Amino acid sequence: MDLFKKTSNPAFNNYFFEEKKTPSKTMTVTGIFIKSMFSIAIIIIISVGMWRLHQEGIKIKWYSLGGMLAAIIISIVISVHQHWAHILVPLYAIAKGFFLGAATVYAHAQFPNLPYQAIAITVVTFIVMLLLYQTQLIVVTKKLRSVIITVATSIFIIYIISLILSFFGIKVFIWGTSWPAIIFNIIAAIFASLSLLLDFDYIERHKNKSPKYKEWLATWGLLVTLVWLYMEVLRLMRKLAIRF
Repeated sequence: MDLFKKTSNPAFNNYFFEEKKTPSKTMTVTGIFIKSMFSIAIIIIISVGMWRLHQEGIKIKWYSLGGMLAAIIISIVISVHQHWAHILVPLYAIAKGFFLGAATVYAHAQFPNLPYQAIAITVVTFIVMLLLYQTQLIVVTKKLRSVIITVATSIFIIYIISLILSFFGIKVFIWGTSWPAIIFNIIAAIFASLSLLLDFDYIERHKNKSPKYKEWLATWGLLVTLVWLYMEVLRLMRKLAIRF
């Protein structure tokens, strides 16, 4: 199974969507929208809870780390047992709520308006990319898909390697505020945005064909991309705020 054959987002590959017969109840855009809003609401509620814990003086560092590791494990399980998606995706949203909540709280403590600006930029970017896709101002061709997948995969590998090295006290340049680190963040944010095009394209090509339960898988895919985009924007804005 090639996880990156169709898109940089593992929730939208043929492993999940390949069916021999068209089921009676199929995946719809409306269903994905409702499930996505539900999952985002979970993330927001958990994030608000993290905020209150921080205000009460409780250390939330381990909540952040635990949320990140839990999200990775849940993603792996979803990839293997897609029929459990209706249970695992809400759990993924909870895990990401802990992770994003802690990251947002730390950013807010250093630069109070930063998280709000990052959220606004993420929402605007999502809307712009959706409009660009719907109006076909940007057409998802095989060449464009290949470029996005290659770069996104490379970024993912760099993050994994840097995370592993951090456990041994080795800091990779991407976490600093140097110009190379800022440029890396800009590139990552751009390709996180472009990955939305692949997600839209895959949903468009598989709507009303794949079974109904796979709306949860499509929701998971969108969450993965949106969380990635938000974190890249938040990191970039924090680095620019520190530097300037």
